[in-house]
Amino acid sequence: MSFEAKMFNRRAFDPKYKPNRIMEVLALQKGQVVADIGSGGGYFSLRFANAVGKEGRVYAVDTNPKMLEFVRQNTKEKGIDNVETLLVEGDDLPLPEKALNLIFMRNVCHHLPNRVEYFKKVKNLLKPEGKIVIIEYRHSGVFRRIFRHYVPQKNIINEMNEAGYKIKETFDFLPDQSFTIFVV
Repeated sequence: MSFEAKMFNRRAFDPKYKPNRIMEVLALQKGQVVADIGSGGGYFSLRFANAVGKEGRVYAVDTNPKMLEFVRQNTKEKGIDNVETLLVEGDDLPLPEKALNLIFMRNVCHHLPNRVEYFKKVKNLLKPEGKIVIIEYRHSGVFRRIFRHYVPQKNIINEMNEAGYKIKETFDFLPDQSFTIFVV
């Protein structure tokens, strides 16, 4: 078992980070298709899988094979069969075009070197009514400042506008993160 994956899941599950409120806002429906990009230990991937039901599909996408193996083991143990793990390198996302209702990215943007180009590419993966949810650290905390593990919300909004998206909604209930929903 991956210590790092368990740590990520513990943090995602922590009531301080309001995972239940995030799920309420997303209001996923049975049969929807979701990509959890930067899925880490898969905490949200598994919650999404339950929300979209057997008719739906969740892609747990990560660059770390150990994280994805942890997700696979977890889904197998829990009898969840609508999660597909996808190992990616760089900004390549081999997902079906025009198939996703939701792209979910939590604490991932600061890892992307060219966000505008990345988001221009992923636009083709969304269904016409599809959404991208970006939850990203704010400029707080010594670790995040030193290692640049954050992207200011205004930067995300500007980059998404440049990539062809508009804001659908923003939320401010998370203590250390911005939460923005974008549409094409």
